[in-house]
Amino acid sequence: MTSKNKIALVTGGSRGLGKNMALRLAEKGNDVIITYQSQKQAADEVVNEIESMGRTAAALQFDAADFKSLDTFISTVKETLQSKWQNDKLDFLVNNAGIGATIPFTQVTEEDFDKFLNIHFKSVYFLTQRLLPSVNDGGRIINISTGTTRFCVPGYSVYASMKGAIETFTKYLAKEVGARGITANVVAPGPIETDFNNAAIRNSPERKAMMGAQTALGRVGQAEDIGGIIAFLCSDDAGWISGQRIEASGGISL
Repeated sequence: MTSKNKIALVTGGSRGLGKNMALRLAEKGNDVIITYQSQKQAADEVVNEIESMGRTAAALQFDAADFKSLDTFISTVKETLQSKWQNDKLDFLVNNAGIGATIPFTQVTEEDFDKFLNIHFKSVYFLTQRLLPSVNDGGRIINISTGTTRFCVPGYSVYASMKGAIETFTKYLAKEVGARGITANVVAPGPIETDFNNAAIRNSPERKAMMGAQTALGRVGQAEDIGGIIAFLCSDDAGWISGQRIEASGGISL
């Protein structure tokens, strides 16, 4: 017997934006697999919260920086679908896992570059490719980018460059999976007050105020501002949106 609920995979779902995405998807009636890199306890708490809503959930360890572990992770996803759902298909893939760092261009090392490449582009590209046979027709793929592909923040040259690659990739992906009724879109958050990039915004009231003042809505974002957008893009109402970059930044730098 297969699950009646649709199943989402949200990478990096133990905290911050990914946690809110997972919870909002569950609120809308979906079952959820989340991944965590090191914070198993936090991931388990998210699973408990989802299960308290009457949904089914699982947390899997995944290190997007370790590209050689990708095939093992994909096997674990398939095993989890069978063991928890008696199913071999996902409906929604949300590529959210990521890291942040503010590194001036002149100080970027090859090690920095390769780490950002693996986490933000290479792993997303090949995870999507290898999971695609396990995504149901009519499914959704959502990649997470950043407002800093449109406006520039000094120190984000590596991060934003990889996200720029994701935005181009998503358009090609939308074109190549469209025959199966699968949509592919990018959500690009502006500055968000989470623990991302060592809580750079949360820990600096001056920076938070400055960035908030640059938005049309007069504040920086919260994790709760993003999850509902992901849930919407996974809904039937969003079925005609594909190949789009949707910026969720409160109208920054207009």
